[in-house]
Amino acid sequence: MKGTTWGDRLFDGFNYTLLAILGFITIYPFINLFAISLNDALDSLRGGIYFLPRKFSLLNYQIIFEQGDLLRATIMSVTRTVVGTVCGVLATVMVSYTLSRKEFVLRKPLNLILVFTLFINAGLLPSYMLIVNLNLMNNFAVYILPLLISAYNIIIVRSYFEQIPDGMVESAKIDGASDYQILFRVIIPVSMPVIATITLFIAVMHWNSWFDNYLYTSGNKELNLLQLELMKILLTSVNEVANSSNPTNSDALKTNPDAIRAAMTIIVTMPILFVYPFLQRYFVKGIMVASMKE
Repeated sequence: MKGTTWGDRLFDGFNYTLLAILGFITIYPFINLFAISLNDALDSLRGGIYFLPRKFSLLNYQIIFEQGDLLRATIMSVTRTVVGTVCGVLATVMVSYTLSRKEFVLRKPLNLILVFTLFINAGLLPSYMLIVNLNLMNNFAVYILPLLISAYNIIIVRSYFEQIPDGMVESAKIDGASDYQILFRVIIPVSMPVIATITLFIAVMHWNSWFDNYLYTSGNKELNLLQLELMKILLTSVNEVANSSNPTNSDALKTNPDAIRAAMTIIVTMPILFVYPFLQRYFVKGIMVASMKE
């Protein structure tokens, strides 16, 4: 604090206080859900649970993990997320590199078409008909191919590639490097911040997806995802509570849909929370690099 004026310290204090308040507002809902998920469900109906469970219970998680298909669905969700993320990042990087090269003849029209897709969406029915005609129904590929390319991600990566000095690419070409060698040995190593960003975007998208499972692969239980199985558990809980006079499950009167929903939110959020810290440093680096290049 040496050499700083009173006004500087006041300004820093205001910034720290504001950031602390914003951080609390962001984190508190998750803490509250975690407390509710660990609290006795019937006791939660009284309200007043904020940071810690009032009556500790693991019944909410027990009801979820007792479902026989949950482990298989979790493995399928992890497989889809890993395969979809690797394929999506690779396809996005390759398309973005092509569209960022000024010598590519179709660069401008394809970029216009790409932006056009952000504003125009054909809707669900044409998409469903396309999936049927491609024989992707009840096929694992339906999780990967339709989501392989995202116009938004391509625009982000392409813009980052355009900021890389042309001298790096020209030097590699003089040394006899092919386009693939330039992409994988020159461009990608200096573009890790933006690649880490879209990796998280794509991974979260695949991990949270469930509607395509419900729509396209409902005829094959082996392809059911964790999110769809959790939704079934929630619907079962709602129905059993609604018919509590004659429950089909002995635990139906010991829980409530809100408690089950809180436990489900924690289950599907934890993997992303574990992955995010490893990518956070790339986000900070990406912001610094972008500000220097601007």
